[in-house]
Amino acid sequence: MRKSMIRPLAFRPAPVAAALAALWLSACSMMPVYERPAAPVAEQWPGLATAAGSAASVAALPWQDFARDERLRALITQALEHNRDLRVAVLAIEQARAQHQIRAADLTPTVNLATTGSRQTTSQDSISSAYTAGLTFASWEIDFFGRIASLKEAALAQYLASEEARRAVQTSLVASVTSTWLALQADEELLALTRSTLATREESLRLVQMRYRQGVASALDLRQAEALVATARVALAQQLRQRALDANALTLLLGKAPEARLLEATAPVSTALAEVPAGLPSDLLAQRADVRQAEQTLIAANANIGAARAAFFPRISLTASAGTASNALSGLFKDGSWGWSLAPQALLPIFDAGRNQASLESARAAQGIALAQYEKAIQTAFREVADALAGRATLADQVDAQRAQTNAEAERLRLADLRYRNGVASSLEVLDAQRSVFSAQQALAQTRLALRQNQVALYKALGGGWADKAPETD
Repeated sequence: MRKSMIRPLAFRPAPVAAALAALWLSACSMMPVYERPAAPVAEQWPGLATAAGSAASVAALPWQDFARDERLRALITQALEHNRDLRVAVLAIEQARAQHQIRAADLTPTVNLATTGSRQTTSQDSISSAYTAGLTFASWEIDFFGRIASLKEAALAQYLASEEARRAVQTSLVASVTSTWLALQADEELLALTRSTLATREESLRLVQMRYRQGVASALDLRQAEALVATARVALAQQLRQRALDANALTLLLGKAPEARLLEATAPVSTALAEVPAGLPSDLLAQRADVRQAEQTLIAANANIGAARAAFFPRISLTASAGTASNALSGLFKDGSWGWSLAPQALLPIFDAGRNQASLESARAAQGIALAQYEKAIQTAFREVADALAGRATLADQVDAQRAQTNAEAERLRLADLRYRNGVASSLEVLDAQRSVFSAQQALAQTRLALRQNQVALYKALGGGWADKAPETD
């Protein structure tokens, strides 16, 4: 009879046992299957919040490329090195990493080296001695039902959430430093404008006082000129105070006093920032660090439900030891003194006054809270981007209109001054034109600041600012 050419498969017990163990552990996991919830926002930006491009390009846009001004880059670098909020976020990552390592260590047995010695008297007034030395395996829980694995998964998610929290802090820090620096640049512009206006008005007041003494100008003209000078002085005091407040805010952000040369308004700030493209609302789920942080918190809460469910099932633990024992210290390591012990234990909760059920209900409530916070984070991100896009769609037009108004008011002042010098108009017309020009110039500077800060807000809202520029390679 012809022999079959089919050979039996070789049986390898170790891999099979490992596979069966993995299958058993995965089958006994009590964690609910996590599925990312649907985003509770529209698929397109509303109203004026029109967008083009890809949000992924914003996340890939390092802050070094967004901040084009060298002075601004230097300030952001200092803030990333010295800011205390960012330092706390970094340390929180280390704390979460340590907690995850603790949970991971619970899956492995703990081995200790133990030595004991005792001497005591007996009823016959004799002394008995006992000495032991060896290895002890602390009570090790065999995670049949995934309780420890669920806690480990929750700790891992918390660790990842802390990393996302650090990125969110960095994004906020970059945006805050940029906005404050822009505000300081606007402060310098407004201070220069106010000082120039005050000098012009003081000169006008001097001329009106001279005309008043000669009987050419009226008391009303004099009081109007004095009021304009006082108004300029009030504006100057306000601008000096605002500049000091902005400088203090920047000092707090940097964690140290900024260098004066980095605050000087020596270069135009119109090109200090790169253009920011925007994409679809769904892109925020991948780009916003705070949204990803909220999702990791939701994953951790989901894993805690698994741990709470596993508490209803038996908890199997194993305690073992191996070593030597003797009544005399000299015989501790002699032949015949060695031994071992093995003590498995299974603990099934029967009555706990509803503690496990309450823990499960608490875990489910925490998961519901995390879900609501995740959805709120998405909605907040959607609103912030929509607001920034609406600002971008209108602020540029507002700046153009404000500039046209300023030019018109300046021309009006020129014509009113010409009429006044020719005796056609009164000084009140000139003073009113001066007031209008100053107000229009202030409004133009503030609107330009709002446009630049809106650009920063859009960059932050889209999730930019946490990525660092990769080092260049030759």
